[in-house]
Amino acid sequence: MKNAIYSLFILLLIASCGSNPHKATEKEYIEKLKVLKDKISEHESKTLPVVSKTVISIDTSYSNVLYRFSDTITKTGNKTLQNGRETEWIGTVNFNLRKPNFIILHHTAQDSIEQTIRTFTLTRTQVSAHYIIGDDGRVIQMLNDYLRAWHAGTGSWGKIKDMNSNSIGIELDNNGSEPFSEAQITSLMALLSKLQKEFNIPKENIIGHADIAPSRKKDPSALFPWKTLSENGFGLWPDDTLEPAPSDFNIVQALRIIGYDTNNLKATITAFKLHYIQNEVDSVIDEKTINTIYSIYKKSL
Repeated sequence: MKNAIYSLFILLLIASCGSNPHKATEKEYIEKLKVLKDKISEHESKTLPVVSKTVISIDTSYSNVLYRFSDTITKTGNKTLQNGRETEWIGTVNFNLRKPNFIILHHTAQDSIEQTIRTFTLTRTQVSAHYIIGDDGRVIQMLNDYLRAWHAGTGSWGKIKDMNSNSIGIELDNNGSEPFSEAQITSLMALLSKLQKEFNIPKENIIGHADIAPSRKKDPSALFPWKTLSENGFGLWPDDTLEPAPSDFNIVQALRIIGYDTNNLKATITAFKLHYIQNEVDSVIDEKTINTIYSIYKKSL
């Protein structure tokens, strides 16, 4: 089924180029599409370092959704504009799939990995992620890295308002009130290493759901080991000995430079402390909070 749907994807795209008078360009265009097809079709189970094989399941429903997208992409023929002029289709060879530049970490807030898989495979839920990592270290990929999952929701980081289009979503099987297992974090770091290398994602762009949506979200919870991740090259963590912030240090401006939306400053402070202080998760702006913001601000520059 998986090979059939991707083959159909390419056949439809090639068919759409049939009237292209620029034969050399058309040939290059088709070759480029074939390369992208191969990237999209890389859904074989793969072994990550110190991780059991990634489990992939492509069923009929998944294939049907891909078919609908392929049908949309192939609509590249001439189009009549309001002024009566008709667009002319000549395919360029200068394009690629979307490149994720962020990784957003979540906890599932559900009771089992099976429950989360079911949630992500029901059309009515309108939610998904690229990966789920079980408490036992099991890694499940549910969407190709180049495609856009629905995991971030309403949120922002810096000037980016559509985080789904710029990120890979990783869900950790955890109800939000329990520690994360060693096996789970080991698998997560192995996966992060792979993704970071493949997409050249900066370490500071590995953040939590609460970071991009401080007014709505609390995941991946205050129990998440951000310090351990940072020590291994994933995400930022404040210095062990905090340097005092300058007397004229502007925390709101600093938080914005880091990436936070500060429209609801109390929620933003709480989200920041959830990530970088953890044992004091509130909206109080004390000396430790200011100096911690200063530490992360410097690392973000």
